Formats: sequence, C-alpha cells, structure tokens
Amino acid sequence: MNQENLPTKFYNVGLSYKKADVQVRGAFSVTKENQKLLLKEAKEKGIDGIFILSTCNRTEITGFAKHPFELISLLIKYSKGTVEEFINVSNVYKNNDAITHLFNIATGLDSQILGDYEIVGQLRESFKMAKKAGTTNAYIERLMNLVLQASKDVKNNTKLSSGTTSVSYAAIQYIVENVADYNNKKILIYGLGEIGKNTCKNVLEYTSNKSITLVNRTLEKAVDFEQNHNIVSVADFSNLTQEIHNTDILIVSTGSSSHTVTKDNLKEGKELLIIDLSMPENVDVEVKKMEGITLINVDELSKITDKTVATRQAQIPLAENIIEKYREEFNEWISHRKYVPAVNALKESLMAIQQDEINFYSKKNKDFNIEDAEFVTNRMIQKITTQFVKHLKDQETSVDQSISVISKIFNTEITEI
Repeated sequence: MNQENLPTKFYNVGLSYKKADVQVRGAFSVTKENQKLLLKEAKEKGIDGIFILSTCNRTEITGFAKHPFELISLLIKYSKGTVEEFINVSNVYKNNDAITHLFNIATGLDSQILGDYEIVGQLRESFKMAKKAGTTNAYIERLMNLVLQASKDVKNNTKLSSGTTSVSYAAIQYIVENVADYNNKKILIYGLGEIGKNTCKNVLEYTSNKSITLVNRTLEKAVDFEQNHNIVSVADFSNLTQEIHNTDILIVSTGSSSHTVTKDNLKEGKELLIIDLSMPENVDVEVKKMEGITLINVDELSKITDKTVATRQAQIPLAENIIEKYREEFNEWISHRKYVPAVNALKESLMAIQQDEINFYSKKNKDFNIEDAEFVTNRMIQKITTQFVKHLKDQETSVDQSISVISKIFNTEITEI
C-alpha cells in the first residue's frame, strides 16, 4: 500500500528534556514566526488538524498525518535540527498514546519539574495560534478543551503543584542556596517574556532584595511592569553592557534565536552569576571560560530538588484518576461522532423499507390499516436501532467494524459528524 492510500492517524512527534539536552533542544526550537509559517505550509499541504508547541523543555507537533514523517519533516524544515539528531532524541506517539501525552503535559505529569504548570499557558497559546491559522479541526478542538479542563481540575483538586516549583522559581531557589548575602546583591533581569516576568515576581516574593533592574528590548514593556510591581529601576536596552558590568546576578530570559549575551558584554575578572532561562540558550557558553563567571542553564536548575516533591509524587494517582475521567468523556464523544450517523443511516434504511412495504400492501389490500402498520413498524424500528446503539456502546464491540457491516448490508454511506 503506498502512502497516499494510508488512513490518517493522530500523532505527536517531537523531543523533550527527557532525551535531548539543552543544546539539542535549542537546535530544534521553532521561533514564533516559523511556527506560523509551519502551520501555513501544513494547511497548504492539506493536513487536517495540527498545532506546534515549542518551549524551553520541548518542541512537539501534534496533528493528523498518513505517516509521522509528514510532521517530522515540517519540524526539521522550520528549526535548525537535522533528521539524524531527531532520530536519536525523538518521541513519536500515535492515537491513544498521543492523547495521553497531551493530558500528561497539561497536568504537569510530564513536566521537567513534576507539577510545573508554566507549560499550560504555552500550550493554550499554541492552540490559539493554530486556531487563528485555521489548522484546527473538531477533533483537536474538543480534545484540547478537555485537556485544559483536566489541567484546571488537577491544579484545583490535588496537591500536585503544592509549593512553588518551576524553572523561574528554581532560579531563585538556586540564588538563595548558593549566593551569600543575596538580599543585598544587585540583580539584573534581562528579558520580560512570561518566564522573565515570573522570575521577577518570584524574586520579589521569596527574597527581600530591592535592588532589581529590568532591561527589555521594548522599554515601554519594562516600564509598565515596573510601575505595577514596584521594581527599583528600569534601564534602556542600549545600556545593557554597562548594566551587566554593575550587577552581581544576571538572569537572562530573552526569546532570541541566537546569543544575546557574549564575552563582549562582560567585565573581565568581575564576579558574576549568570542564570540563563532562555531556549535556545541566549548566553554564549564561551563566557564560562572567563574568570569569575558562573553560568547556570535550565538543565542545571532542574536538578534542584524541592521538599514538596514527595508530596507531589503521592498525588500522581489522584491526577491520573482525574485525567481518566476526561479521557472517558473524549472517548464517549468520539464514539458518538461515529455511531450517531450509523444509527441514523440504519433508521433511514429501515424507514425506507417500511414505507415500501406499507405502500405495497396498501395497494393490494383496500382494507389495509396504514396507521396500525406504521405504529407497529415504528416500534420495531425503534427497538432495532436501540439494540444497535447498545451493541455499539458495548466495550467488546469494534465500532468501526460494526458500522462497516451495516453500511454494506444496507448499501449506505456513513459519514462521521
């Protein structure tokens, strides 16, 4: 069978922190602009239902394809990774496994730090981008709706996210545990994306440090954040190098696809802790060779354990039970999409037979009671269709096979709603 004749299946293809280190993940990171181009090309190729998620810990494409390489080739084209690299670190999930994977991501079960919910906002944005690009379908929309509901349910009704542990929090935890007199150190936060904002909020919440400076390419964004959170100062992007020279701790969370901090920005011999939360890495690793420089990336931060981890792990069964509830709802919806058209088609076929027979006997017998005949046969049709519905809902039933049999027997085409 050639690929053109293959049925489409639901896939999730990509890579994550589980197999790929920070450098490889950086190579496969897809910029927002390229994400839009990827979705546009997928739509032009007739791929029905697709979205892409690219974060510091994972890059994944979820959607329908006849073969997973259709999706993999798009990922390779719009990132800087290669097929050879992808093969070594990739995950390919199909159908039910792909569905389970999405639920695990959204509920924090698949996060690098168990229970970390930063991914949920990113997942929601990825879905919105795909919807705007016109690359979602009823299947993906229903699935994502239930995935996000499950995420909210787990967050509100379990302790899977007890305590505050995320990459942005781990950065502050590292500072508290490794920097002497950290409350009196000058902290420079460069980049005000979602992670940068969260990091800044965590500095304010979990330390007493008031010597915080913000630098962002868009000055207005930094000023607006400063006014709402009482940050000590905001510096212009053009003064970045001078600000780095004056600080003790530099936290980088820019969204650039290339290095934004290099040796040229640093002062030789000055003690400086740099925490790079960006993906791909925005701080050139060559700076580690400079005297006095300590560079920490997201992989190193993930090794920090939190005292709440044991509590979180105990909550996993509760989270899985909640997920199962939403999985069952999705499965019910899928079955409904299949069997409702089948039941309607069966009912229409039986009603056509009913009408033919009533017409036949009413012509042969002038005393034939049409109303009684319709009443009796309508009840028979109702009982037959009810029995068919019970059969389709039975766990032992192969719905596709049963629908195929009905379609052949009654010579009718059954299309999913």
